[in-house]
Amino acid sequence: ILIVEDEPLTAFDNENLIGEAGYEVVATLDPFADAIETLDREQVDLILSDVRLTGERTGVDLAREARQRGIPVLFVTGDAPDNASELVVGVLMKPYTDRTLRSALTAVDCYLAGKKARPPRGLTLFPKAEV
Repeated sequence: ILIVEDEPLTAFDNENLIGEAGYEVVATLDPFADAIETLDREQVDLILSDVRLTGERTGVDLAREARQRGIPVLFVTGDAPDNASELVVGVLMKPYTDRTLRSALTAVDCYLAGKKARPPRGLTLFPKAEV
C-alpha cells in the first residue's frame, strides 16, 4: 500500500496501523511527484490517498494517473470530489477510527477480489468501472 497524505501525524498513524494490520507499506509520502516516482519503481497494489496534497497537484491527479496504470485508489478525505466514483474504488471519510480504517481495508480487499464487501460506516465503495 502506498500512503499519500499531507498531514504528517495522520500519515504516521496510518502507516503504523496498516503495518500492524499485516499490510506492507511501500512508502508514506505527500507530494504528487514523489507518489509518481514511487509508482515508477515499486509494485503498488493499492493507494490510500488524501484529496488534498502539498503543492499544485492533488489526490485527484494521482487517482487519474493510478487509474491509467490499473492501480486502485481509496480516497481518505474529509471532502470527496463529486467525480470520485469515476476515479477511485471508494472513499473513507475523515475523521475515522483505527478500527474503521482496518475494516475499510478488509472491505476493499474483498471488493477488489470480487467478493461481497461489508463496508464500515464512513466507507463508500463504488461500482467497478473499466480501467
